Amino acid sequence: MNNKTQVVTRFAPSPTGYLHIGGVRTALFNWLYARKNNGKFLLRIEDTDQKRSSLDAINIILEGLEWLGINYNDIPIYQNSNINRHKEIANKLLNEGKAYKCWASKEELLGMKKIAQKNNSNIGYNGLWRDKEPTNNELGKPYTIRFKAKKNGETIVNDKVQGDVLFQNNSIEDFIILRSDGSPTYMLSAVVDDHDMMVTDIIRGDDHLNNTAKQIQIYNALDWKIPKFSHIPLIHGDDGSKLSKRHGALGIDYYEKKGFLPEAIKNYLLRLGWSHGDKEIFSEEEMIKLFNLKNIRKSSSRLDIEKLKSVNNFYIKNKNNNELFDLIKIKNIEFSKYETSILKILPEIKTKTKTIDELIESVEFIFQKRPIKLNEKAAEILTIDAKKNII
Repeated sequence: MNNKTQVVTRFAPSPTGYLHIGGVRTALFNWLYARKNNGKFLLRIEDTDQKRSSLDAINIILEGLEWLGINYNDIPIYQNSNINRHKEIANKLLNEGKAYKCWASKEELLGMKKIAQKNNSNIGYNGLWRDKEPTNNELGKPYTIRFKAKKNGETIVNDKVQGDVLFQNNSIEDFIILRSDGSPTYMLSAVVDDHDMMVTDIIRGDDHLNNTAKQIQIYNALDWKIPKFSHIPLIHGDDGSKLSKRHGALGIDYYEKKGFLPEAIKNYLLRLGWSHGDKEIFSEEEMIKLFNLKNIRKSSSRLDIEKLKSVNNFYIKNKNNNELFDLIKIKNIEFSKYETSILKILPEIKTKTKTIDELIESVEFIFQKRPIKLNEKAAEILTIDAKKNII
């Protein structure tokens, strides 16, 4: 009898804007790992911040994953619907003495922060209410619930990409798990949901490493099994700095609108921080078969739009002409009238074009009145024989 636990991964974006291209790579790695191990890949929408979350942003996430063919098991889980469960666990920790109520005022917290900055310390909260009993002055007033972090020893993150990462417990402050308005923080919600969803493997950006040290302490306090963690380096811009809008579009919807193919996006993002020898192009079947965590680099990768265009060109020129025409037609139904002419020249034009938008630009001259005046791009691409077919 095989008692091996089924692999369960998840992608947990916040619906506060676009679907970030770095998030797409995280989703891809989680999806591939689950598929490789005959496991489940789940989607959790982290919408506890209702002020910043929007239905439009949720739809962008769902549509983006669908376009890419990153299909998840089961229905999406909305974190906001689990708030009562999060509160239940916060109060369990409180009742077991593993968390405590804190009535620190804004002024007191600001003073602690200034002292921490002066001492170059990561501890912004000094544990004021850790062992302090409330007086009549506090009773009835709003309070936060803080986790009682360990003060001695160390917390070790056994990371499948980074190796063992050690955190001194005296560098982890007593962090908030329930705000004064009764809403749970990310630090608690993510742990509770991952446990309830039976997530076995968490693959996410290495900017979460500090969070993981705190969350491991929550797992231990609840006597819950700790998932396996893999923290992948972030994607940087071509200049090596943190990826931002100045490096180009960050949302995956932009790349869809500009005529990039989903298979090209997946292939490019797969190779952004992961490798399998010198192999550059992977079919979906090869991605699933060959993907592993040990070949993920520890250093950050740089987003190179020209390289992405080159990969996109590979998929365009190897795509069936009728499929390509269907993609063109989606952009402009008028092309249907010229299907025969377009199909005649597609075999040549597609070898040089890098996006579907460029492909459309290259065939737009077909709309022109005869004799056709070729634009510079079309004149450069077309051979003499091809020109005879269309002029």
